[in-house]
Amino acid sequence: MTWRALPKVELHLHLEGAAPPEFIRGLAKEKRIDLSKIFAQDGSYAYRDFVHFLSVYEAATSVLKSPEDFKRLTLAVLEESASEGVVYSETFLSPDFCGGRDLVAWREYLAAMAEAADEADAKFGITLKGIVTCIRHFGPDKARETARCAAETKGDFLRGFGMAGDENVGKPGDFTWAFDCAREAGLRLTSHACEWRGPDEVTQTLDALKVERIGHGVRAHSDATVMARVIDEGVVLEVCPLSNVVLGVFADMASHPIERMRAQGVKVTVSTDDPPFFHTTMSKEYAALEQAFGWDEAVFAEINSTALEAAFCDAETKEKIAARLANGR
Repeated sequence: MTWRALPKVELHLHLEGAAPPEFIRGLAKEKRIDLSKIFAQDGSYAYRDFVHFLSVYEAATSVLKSPEDFKRLTLAVLEESASEGVVYSETFLSPDFCGGRDLVAWREYLAAMAEAADEADAKFGITLKGIVTCIRHFGPDKARETARCAAETKGDFLRGFGMAGDENVGKPGDFTWAFDCAREAGLRLTSHACEWRGPDEVTQTLDALKVERIGHGVRAHSDATVMARVIDEGVVLEVCPLSNVVLGVFADMASHPIERMRAQGVKVTVSTDDPPFFHTTMSKEYAALEQAFGWDEAVFAEINSTALEAAFCDAETKEKIAARLANGR
């Protein structure tokens, strides 16, 4: 089946990581910045491993220097997502890349992205909400500044707070203050965990950060106790299957644990993570899951229902998106 037209909900998308390579190349040319080293001969992003991926990601982000740049980026990303059938998306936003965590500057960047989201909703029929993320390998002090930015700008567009970056740096408990700050401000919480480290990373993240969603979480399948906790507490996993395969977390789709986890009762969702970096789209994710596990429209309807239920948006938005899922467009 061709999955492109099926309406989809995506919860795990990095805004800068979703930037089309041609968009970044064009912006670099406008600003006379040489980024030739981060691209392969075919024009795609080039990196060796996960750590190098993070450095290429940050290099690509370096050309985004103004609120207007981020508005253009948001529109480009949402146009691409909408073309893949995504009707609702949540994207990770980083004040680290938007004014260096300065609150005054951050407000300007956030306003530009929210304006782009409104334009995309009207033009492309896609609804976007934002989740501020601190960057783990930037350390807990900068995470505090990021959390303050998030707490001061919570609203209809900005709905959540989370953490991304290199999971092998530090431990979840280092970031308790930042997550407490965001929670007290009324923001919903998620965090990357258990993509690179083992199942105990999920335990530490749930205990220290008290999140309701986990980004990835895919190594938890090897620990029955952790799996039982995830199921019992209704923790939702933002799974990005092809990202995991491309980065070598799993050898191929057939060995990916998403179907085993779903069958056991884990609330799993499907997202693309950083789609151009991993040569994926939501349609490609669906096609790969169909081929590997025989998932059909009924399963994807379940996945999208789970994602919408776990979304950080308001009830009115959920009703609107639920109607679109039910209508199939």
